[in-house]
Amino acid sequence: MLVAAAVCPCPPLLVPEVAAGAAPELDAARAACTDALGVLAASRPDRLVVVGPADRAGPEVYPQGARGSFRGFGVDLDVYLGADSGGADGTELPYGLAVGAWLLGRTGWTGVPVDGIGVGDALSAERCAALGRDVAARGGRTALLVLGDASACRTLKAPGYLDERAAPFDAEVGRALGAADPAALAALDVALARELKVSGRAPWQVLAAAADDTDLTGTLLYEDAPYGVGYIAATWS
Repeated sequence: MLVAAAVCPCPPLLVPEVAAGAAPELDAARAACTDALGVLAASRPDRLVVVGPADRAGPEVYPQGARGSFRGFGVDLDVYLGADSGGADGTELPYGLAVGAWLLGRTGWTGVPVDGIGVGDALSAERCAALGRDVAARGGRTALLVLGDASACRTLKAPGYLDERAAPFDAEVGRALGAADPAALAALDVALARELKVSGRAPWQVLAAAADDTDLTGTLLYEDAPYGVGYIAATWS
């Protein structure tokens, strides 16, 4: 049963060592993520599942202790999913889940088993829904940390350049996440999300299915588009 969810953006720039001199520009986003994880802890889950974007469609499963690295961004920093040190062999965490592992370590998340699932933008809405239902059907009290960014096309200098469809898309996502509206998230246009370089579409649709038939209520904690990319933080509890 899903008892709570935290939705956070996952740009590597969220990690101060990666952002370097630009780190203060995302202080508000970091604070919102910290607050969101506090809501997860308060729900007293039996297990935490971290769902985030991946390069391949997936789903790809990562065990507790899986390693993530920010060396590709010029920073000698490793993180471990739900652990202080590595305890799992296998593929390195994709960047979104690495940011999630960093957030968990930053907030001192301990005492609850953690595993990760990577889902890519090629994963269909139907398969996201099936995955979300499977996660929710696990025994005990489950919490989700859901990672992903909205469009990367909000300004001329954005990674995907300016697209007039981006702001309305992001506004609907922000409304749906703030209102804990699974139906609206499930109905997101997969093709449009890919065109707008939205990394969060698949993770959000996993959340939508996991939260179906629950009475969770949503709170929007943060919504902005620094660097022309939409970042949204919210909680469902």
